[in-house]
Amino acid sequence: MSRVAERAHLSIGEVLTLLQQEFPDVTISKIRFLESQGLLDPERTPSGYRKFYDDDIERLRWILRQQREHFLPLKVIKGRLERGELDEPPPGLADGVEPGPSLDGAVPDEAAGGPVAADTEPATAPAPALEGAGPAAEAPAGDADAEPVAAAEAEADEAVATEGVPLPPGAYGANPLDAGPTSVSLSRDELAAAAGLEPEALAELERFGLVSGRSVGGVVSYDDSALVVARLAAAFAGYGLGPRHLRMYKVAAEREAGLFEQVVMPLVKQRNPVARSQAVDSLRHLAALGQSLHAAVLRDTLRQYTERG
Repeated sequence: MSRVAERAHLSIGEVLTLLQQEFPDVTISKIRFLESQGLLDPERTPSGYRKFYDDDIERLRWILRQQREHFLPLKVIKGRLERGELDEPPPGLADGVEPGPSLDGAVPDEAAGGPVAADTEPATAPAPALEGAGPAAEAPAGDADAEPVAAAEAEADEAVATEGVPLPPGAYGANPLDAGPTSVSLSRDELAAAAGLEPEALAELERFGLVSGRSVGGVVSYDDSALVVARLAAAFAGYGLGPRHLRMYKVAAEREAGLFEQVVMPLVKQRNPVARSQAVDSLRHLAALGQSLHAAVLRDTLRQYTERG
């Protein structure tokens, strides 16, 4: 009998494997984010590793269904959970909120560095920044859910989030306008090292306008957005695609931004806080819609290669 069969609980990696067939876009980062928002509360081992029991898994499955099938924002889903409405179908207008995309939070994906291993995730207990050290090495097989990473890389991985708008596998996030909950400041050498790029490759990214730094007092620094782009570029480089190939994404983004600007310009011209807030919300919504549409069109275009014979 396997260890999984003997245990009454599953690790977060095992939960991910269990749910991915039904919810292809679920990731360890998304499960962690749902927990951080108070929708999940799995038991912890003394070492800080998560233990998911049947009730936890069913609760998570229910949350994911509300997002995918009813497009409910997380705050509405959380309210229904708190009222014990787990088994009730959502109303047409939940809490006065019309079902639809909401961008209050962010759900990161691992497109920058490939998918997170199915049995790893950072534990809340303090973990060393150097890979291969600490509790992750001591955890029993099948229960490991620690992934120590450098702080800057962790911030980039957690950079973008979405609630309410289900994205296809591989989409980086549904709030592209949010660079992340925290900020980093890196030198050119630090950025190249954190992204796994040679200095020449980073210089080429800058030449094509994909990455840019800020000069303050003669010192150029790069933020978390630059780190995300650099890490994605490094991943593309593994397929032989360099900055000159990725330039099309910047051109497309600039055209998309111009289109969205036309939509929100009437609000911007009002020059008052309420209109400004509405403009920002509209841009976030439009960006999420554009990202999902891009993924859908790309998926359809590549269907001849992805569908089985």
